[in-house]
Amino acid sequence: MALSATLHTFAVHLADVDRGVYEEWETRVARHPSETAEFMITRLLAYCLEYREGIAFSDGGVSATDEPAVLARDHTGQITAWIEVGAPDAERVHRGSKLAERVAVYTHRDPAKVLAQLTGKKVHRAAEIPVRAFDREFVDAAAGLVQRRNTLSVSVTEDVLYLALNGTDLSSPVTEHRIA
Repeated sequence: MALSATLHTFAVHLADVDRGVYEEWETRVARHPSETAEFMITRLLAYCLEYREGIAFSDGGVSATDEPAVLARDHTGQITAWIEVGAPDAERVHRGSKLAERVAVYTHRDPAKVLAQLTGKKVHRAAEIPVRAFDREFVDAAAGLVQRRNTLSVSVTEDVLYLALNGTDLSSPVTEHRIA
């Protein structure tokens, strides 16, 4: 019998000063049995930092082969944002860049290693695609705080992410890199 996903509920308060986005919502995040807590929290943070009309987690989550971890669609169903998480291969990023006007990669891994597997490969509009990274210790600490029901406050100002998760405050710079 296959293991089922674990649902985590997040009451989210977002104050992204850098983009002028201020929202509150509740969301459920399904964590696939093969998904690490670190990947799940990075996926949730990518969702928050890319928050816009039409944003959603992909249906397949970590196991989706034809969609990114997070995407946004306009009212016609056209993909407008393709957001990868972790260390996607160049082919996925290339495909997303051809389908969507906005493409980004968020990682909790060593950004140099992520960039190394993308650099020099065929990636449409590679120079326009940000690879955004969080401090590994920050992601590890946040992942350790996740429960089944969570309260999450995300504030972003001057490329620093301030996170209050279930009463614990954390922060991390959000470093941005570009594919060469």
